[in-house]
Amino acid sequence: MSGNWEALAAKKRQDLYDSIPEEWRVPSHLLPPDSQEDVMGFPETSGWFTAEELEITNSTASELLPKLASGQLKSETVTRAFCKRAVAAHQLTNCLSETCFARALSTAQALDAHLAQTGQPVGPLHGLPISLKDNFNLAGLDSTVGFASHVGDPAPYDAVLAGLLQEAGAVFYVKTNVPTAMMIAETVNNVFGRTVNPRNRRLTSGGSSGGESALIAFKGSPCGVGTDIGGSLRIPAACTGIFTLKPSFGRFPTLRCRSGMPGQEAVQSINGPLTRTLEDLELYSRTIISSSPWRLDPRCLPLPWRQPSLPARLKLAVLWDDGMALPTPPVTRALTHAAERLRAAGHEIVTWSSEDQAQGQALLNRMFVADGGQAIRRQLERTGEPWRPEMQWYAEARELGALEYWNLHLERQEYQRRYLQRWLGAGIDAILCPTTPYSSVENGKFKHVGYTGVFNVLDYACISFPTGVKVDKSVDVPLGDTYKSLTELDKAIQSEYNAEAVHGMPVNLQLVAQRLEEEKCIEMCKVILDAIS
Repeated sequence: MSGNWEALAAKKRQDLYDSIPEEWRVPSHLLPPDSQEDVMGFPETSGWFTAEELEITNSTASELLPKLASGQLKSETVTRAFCKRAVAAHQLTNCLSETCFARALSTAQALDAHLAQTGQPVGPLHGLPISLKDNFNLAGLDSTVGFASHVGDPAPYDAVLAGLLQEAGAVFYVKTNVPTAMMIAETVNNVFGRTVNPRNRRLTSGGSSGGESALIAFKGSPCGVGTDIGGSLRIPAACTGIFTLKPSFGRFPTLRCRSGMPGQEAVQSINGPLTRTLEDLELYSRTIISSSPWRLDPRCLPLPWRQPSLPARLKLAVLWDDGMALPTPPVTRALTHAAERLRAAGHEIVTWSSEDQAQGQALLNRMFVADGGQAIRRQLERTGEPWRPEMQWYAEARELGALEYWNLHLERQEYQRRYLQRWLGAGIDAILCPTTPYSSVENGKFKHVGYTGVFNVLDYACISFPTGVKVDKSVDVPLGDTYKSLTELDKAIQSEYNAEAVHGMPVNLQLVAQRLEEEKCIEMCKVILDAIS
């Protein structure tokens, strides 16, 4: 144990700062005071961005791509605009972990030259900047995943997904911050510190893909890629009011990424897009699957993109609570509103019992600490880095023996079988439920991943989507002393609920389809958004 973690972390932060060109750094006199909570309006009000930069960065991926493919917009112009806005996002929210601006501009210039010479785009994502979560390896850049021990250990290769995206014409320019080992539901680590929510900097942007969610909500990226092993895509999307898809394992390639707990495969980590529109989410997903990722990742399923045919009348099961923690009042209001509007639109709404949720969450927890926290402990001890308080249960966990671990897999298998039988017996198309108990929550107070983690154990396809409902402190009042809590966890969540703190925040819900039903999940989400808008 060398005990040099603080020096490594300080050097890493300085290297990140030094990688940002002076021309893109917002001057201190233009930055809002630290006390200003909502910084979403900064690009429009600061005078720091040109009209062209604002027009480009306010556009969606689906709006930019036809202009890039036709040459109406140059990739270099678009890339420079997003680089500049990403830097502002970082100065305001601490969302970045790495930059590769020279690579980005070189890639963009090559794409522009190719289009000028051939008249043809390179691929369906020609010239589009795409941000990546820190754990996606890019050659020459660190993937610290929040550990000081990984500082100064640049990747020798690009992740398989990065290679596919680059083949499709994407431009990489930044990687984004994550929590330690990517195993905290907020984005905070001992190397880069805490990422905050641009909609309200007192609130979390979620985790573990919270650097991505902060960047995308601020429009510093038109499309980003995160990962999810217990909610790490869906929680950040919910905290910032954007879209994400958690696919089943095998739809998108996962090879050559850095893991926070390498070899933990009892519950598989997957990756997926974070976007501001459902249209962009579908465009990304179709592009990746249409690139035949099974050619490069042997664990990808050779399953082409399928256009689903939905029944005219969907049967949706509403999970009002998971039996462990009631959603806070604004989330319950959004769920009630959605159910009422869907019923009015002619869809069948039934209630989904919470009877199996607690076991699913317990299985997830046991799988996460089956190694007794050894994988994380090994990295911390290399530099003397301390355990973060959020990870105390890893520090105290008991390592399972091989037979215990095998029995845990048998329990998971039986759980998956029973849940599937319930689903088929009910004849439902999807479950509609909270993504988290919160709209968002104050930094350091996120407590429950049960609404997402259960569906990682089941490996179901899920979308977290903004409902259009926003927290109203005059309506979404605390439940009060007369409320009889479901559990001690629920009691803590309800007692800490602060309507004043989250006033005005968007509320997401979660749509859960069956395993490998990503296309159907997207189509059903279109129907739901049409009904509730």
